[in-house]
Amino acid sequence: MNIIDEFVSHGGRQLVVKHYANTTNCDMTFAIFLPPGEGPFPVLWYLSGLTCTHANVMEKGEYRKAAAELGIAIICPDTSPRGADIPGADPEDWQLGQGAGFYVNATEPPFDTNYQMYNYVTDELPELVFKEFNLDVSKQSIFGHSMGGHGAMICALKKPKRFKSCSAFAPINSPSTEDWSIRAFNSYLGNDESTWRAYDSVCLIEDGATIEHLLVDQGEADSFLNNGLSPNKLVDVCKQHNVALELRMQPGYDHSYYFISSFMHEHIKWHASKLS
Repeated sequence: MNIIDEFVSHGGRQLVVKHYANTTNCDMTFAIFLPPGEGPFPVLWYLSGLTCTHANVMEKGEYRKAAAELGIAIICPDTSPRGADIPGADPEDWQLGQGAGFYVNATEPPFDTNYQMYNYVTDELPELVFKEFNLDVSKQSIFGHSMGGHGAMICALKKPKRFKSCSAFAPINSPSTEDWSIRAFNSYLGNDESTWRAYDSVCLIEDGATIEHLLVDQGEADSFLNNGLSPNKLVDVCKQHNVALELRMQPGYDHSYYFISSFMHEHIKWHASKLS
C-alpha cells in the first residue's frame, strides 16, 4: 500500500492510496477520509458512477465536513481496473471498460481477467483497509451515485448483515434492462440473462434479497430519469416485497455533482444514525 497524496481537511486526513489488487490483476487507487480522532471509526463506502474515478467525489462531493463532525471514515474506490493493457481502454467508450466496471465479477473473456469489481469492493479492499487503518468492521454502510448507486444497492442486498444501511443518488435501478448497461452486462457476463440477476437490484429483491434501510434521492430534471434509471421499477418491487424504501424526488436537480453535493450531508447524517 502506497499513500500517493495526503491532505488535511476539517481536522481529518484525506488520503489517496495505490495498491496492487489480486482480484483485478493491476494497480488500483482509492481515496479514504479519516476524521479527527483515534478511532476506531465507522465506515461509509461510496461507489462512483460511469466515467468516474475516486477523484470525482473526493474533489466535488463535499463530504468531509459532515464526515469529520460525525466521526465517520469515508472510502471511495475506483469504478474499474485501469492500465494500458486492460480491455476497454478506449476513452470514447464510456459505457464499457475503464470507468464502466458496473461492480460485477466478469465471467467472459477478455474482461474476466481484470473485471472482478464486486470481489474487489466487497472482499479485497475491505481486507486491506481494515488491516491498515483503525476502522470499526462492525459498523459499515454504503452509498453511491448512478452506476455506483447500482453497485451500492447490490452490495447491500447481497450482504445485508455487513451493511447497516444503503443510500443512492440517482441509481441505475435495473441495469439488466437499461440501454446504457445491457451491452456491459452482455460483455462481462455473457448472453445468458439469468446470470445478470445477481447484479440487478430489482431482480435481487424479486428473488428474496432485502435490506432494512434504503434511501434514494432522484433529481426530477435528470436527463436519464426515464431511460436509464427508472426509479419506478425500484418503487414497485420494494412495495411488492415489503422493502422499506424512502424515495425522495428532488425538483430541478439533474444527474451532476451539483445534485450529489446538495444532499451529501443529509445522506451522511442519515447513515450515521444507523451506524451509531
